[in-house]
Amino acid sequence: MGNHELAGLDAAALRTLCANALRVLAIDAVQAANSGHPGMPMGMADIAEALWRQHLKHDPADPAWIDRDRFVLSNGHGSMLLYALLHLTGYALPLTELKRFRQLHSLTPGHPENHLTPGVETTTGPLGQGLANAVGMALAEKLLAAEFNRPGHTVVDHRTWVFLGDGCLMEGISHEACSLAGVWGLNKLVAFYDDNGISIDGDVRGWFRDDTPARFEAYGWTVIRQVDGHDRAALDAAIEAAKASDKPVLVCCRTQIGHGSPNRAGSADVHGAPLGEAEIAATRAALGWTWPPFELPEPVRLAWSARERGAVLRRQWQEGFARYAATHPELAHELLRRHARHGSPTPGVEAALSAAIAAAEAKGANLATRKASQELLNAVAPAMPELLGGSADLTGSNLTDWKGHKALTGTSTGNHVHYGVREFGMAAVMNGVALHGGFRPYGGTFLTFSDYSRNAVRMSALMKLPVVHVFTHDSIGLGEDGPTHQPVEHVASLRLIPNLDVWRPADAVETAVAWREALRRTEGPSALALSRQVLPHAGEGGDRSESIARGGYVLRRAASEQVVLIATGSEVGIALAAAKLLAGEGIAARVVSMPCMDAFERQPGAWRDEVIPRRLPRLAIEAGSTSAWWRWVGEDGDVMGLDRFGESAPAGDLYRHFGLTAELVAVRAAQLVKARSVAPALVSQ
Repeated sequence: MGNHELAGLDAAALRTLCANALRVLAIDAVQAANSGHPGMPMGMADIAEALWRQHLKHDPADPAWIDRDRFVLSNGHGSMLLYALLHLTGYALPLTELKRFRQLHSLTPGHPENHLTPGVETTTGPLGQGLANAVGMALAEKLLAAEFNRPGHTVVDHRTWVFLGDGCLMEGISHEACSLAGVWGLNKLVAFYDDNGISIDGDVRGWFRDDTPARFEAYGWTVIRQVDGHDRAALDAAIEAAKASDKPVLVCCRTQIGHGSPNRAGSADVHGAPLGEAEIAATRAALGWTWPPFELPEPVRLAWSARERGAVLRRQWQEGFARYAATHPELAHELLRRHARHGSPTPGVEAALSAAIAAAEAKGANLATRKASQELLNAVAPAMPELLGGSADLTGSNLTDWKGHKALTGTSTGNHVHYGVREFGMAAVMNGVALHGGFRPYGGTFLTFSDYSRNAVRMSALMKLPVVHVFTHDSIGLGEDGPTHQPVEHVASLRLIPNLDVWRPADAVETAVAWREALRRTEGPSALALSRQVLPHAGEGGDRSESIARGGYVLRRAASEQVVLIATGSEVGIALAAAKLLAGEGIAARVVSMPCMDAFERQPGAWRDEVIPRRLPRLAIEAGSTSAWWRWVGEDGDVMGLDRFGESAPAGDLYRHFGLTAELVAVRAAQLVKARSVAPALVSQ
């Protein structure tokens, strides 16, 4: 069939060709890579055609347009569907990149990556998290609309659309996030459920028999049931109904995985493997597709292009925004400022941070670092309207609220979110909020429950999102709640995540600096590990904020130093007390505080060697896993920590029970000094 014959096609036939273009591009790319997932793109192609060609508000020439619709592919293994859509509609994703699917340094990796491919809103792959990100995006849109829209001027008005599959719904995070979406009444959120009945292991009825529509209705969603995912008229009607809803919407689309493949459609065989040359030929014949691999007829390309329509939509918005700016110039400026890609703190915020740090040093109070964190928020939040706080049902323990905050509820907007007992959902929703733009989100829970949220923390690091994770009750120092709540391996575990800065401050000043550095950070998340118990003020006057920011610094010096004590958090006070005991024995000890090992590792080698001189024996003290510390103490150094689970008892009793006291630190340090002095004599003999 030539281009001349195609020109005479009616609208229905052209739509079929447009959907089939998605199918064959997915087939061809997976075959070329000899790797990938053709089944989902083939099954959801008709849904994608209906949404992207008829309803999606976007401009391929400006992927960062503020008021664009957001599209999330939660079932990210079907990435070729998204890449085909981006290429066909006119994003900067040429056909050569589709041919390089899953190859090194291509713009078409195995799963979508937001910082790599133009038009990809979020990195997806771990199932369910894309859906949770979409909830965060829809929340951000709702909050911004309430804050910035004015009568006659609607400058924030877009939807979040998400594709998801059975796997997303089986993951528990889908319950956490979708329950919240119902509570918050996110009526601009529309999810398309690819109900094909197949997962990797086969027919899902053997392990997934939920009444999904009833489940979402119980959340408070509008559910559009039993939509034929290959019937364009039914899909158009469902989308129009979804746009009219005053609740979040789940569109249940019955589809066939691998639709169009004569021998593999409807089976697990088409989920995650190339079709093979013979089946591809049979599929092309079944679809009536006569063009070679990666070749598309011009009428189909023209029908898919969204550049002209996108330019019109964006121009209309710009004209409306210009009128808005003329009437509300301060609001217009603020909206644009807050959508700048993860902008640094404003001069006003920097001034508030500096004042808070100076006040903490001058006050010199003994304070739990969780309380110090709240005091910093009290000082900074009024100057930072984009700050969106929260907690997973532990606000009074995490102290993540501040004076004058307003709680978000199902009926009113606010700047502090009660996430309920949903640590994983909270972290993934915060990722979505950060991806959307307009807010700097943070959320709190107990450090031991970072296990629940860990994969979303990892995704924030992978996506370079400046989310702040506030983890309190950071050690055995929380006391009587016992080993289920006492973190041991958690700080060490979080330090293993690339691009995550983990801060464990020793006092109010270090806490304030940790917050400053987290808010300054624009290309990655930060985790603050904060104490439940009161910690002593560690400073001796003077401004140490820049030294703290470097991650590790000399807190106490002594003449003719013989040993270095390195500690973090609550153990810094123990190290300082041990240094005094050692001084009484005639042993001069340097005390190094290392609130952020990650920041310290980024410093020049000369700085690190000056802070922790190799010529001296070194002893590290931290109430947690010892594994990461051996790098800093060397073979002739030592580490005092906790490589077993805790016990239920008051904090002081636990520190004594596990040998983390100033007296025992002094004994161990003295042994290191003695061993160092004996070693040269043995060598000389």
